[in-house]
Amino acid sequence: MNKINILLADDDPVVTSSLKIILEASGEVNVLGIAGSGNEAIELFRSFSPDVLLMDIRMGETNGISAAKKILKEFPDGRILFLTTFSDDDYIVEALRIGAKGYILKQDYEGIVPALKTVLNGKTVFCSDVTEKIAAFMPSESDFDPKSFDLGEKEMEIIEMVGKGLSNKEIAGCLYLSEGTVRNYISGILLKLDIRDRTGLAVFYCEHIKA
Repeated sequence: MNKINILLADDDPVVTSSLKIILEASGEVNVLGIAGSGNEAIELFRSFSPDVLLMDIRMGETNGISAAKKILKEFPDGRILFLTTFSDDDYIVEALRIGAKGYILKQDYEGIVPALKTVLNGKTVFCSDVTEKIAAFMPSESDFDPKSFDLGEKEMEIIEMVGKGLSNKEIAGCLYLSEGTVRNYISGILLKLDIRDRTGLAVFYCEHIKA
C-alpha cells in the first residue's frame, strides 16, 4: 500500500511532533518534512511536492492563508488541507476562496487520516463544525446577472446543482446528459467566471446566486 506523503506546517513544535507520531503510527502516512512558518511551508512544498500539505492557519511571519495563496499560484494542482483550532467564519470563507481542499479542527485527531485520503482522491472535506457554519454566513439575496458572464440557462442549472453539492453523475442524471458533457459544461463555467475549481464554484453560488 502506498503511503500518503505529506508536509506538516505549524508554528508549535509540540503540535507538529505529536502529529508526526500519530499520523505515521497509522502506517498510512509518511511525513516528508515539518515547517514552522508559512514561508518554510512554501520552501518545503517546492522541495518535496507532497501529496498533501497539512497546515495551520495562524502562524508567525506568513500565515497559512497567505502561504497557501502563494503555493497554489505556483502549483495550481497542490492539495492543501487546513488543520486548526479556529472555526472562525472569515478563515472558512477565505480557505474556500483560495482553493483549499479542506478545513478540519485539530481536536479531531481520528479524522485526520480519513481527511487526507479524501483530499488525495480529489474531494474536499470539512469537519461538521465547519460544515454547519458554511450555510449560515452566506448572503440570502442575489443581484447576480448571468448575461454579464455569458451564462446560459443550462449553465445556471449546473451551477446551482454544484452549489447544492451534487456530483457530476448526479447532475448528469438530473439533466439527462452524459458525465463528460457535464464536465465540459463545468470547465466552461469555471473559465467564464475565472474560478479555480468546483469548490470555488460552490462558494460563488452561495455568495452571489443563492436566493
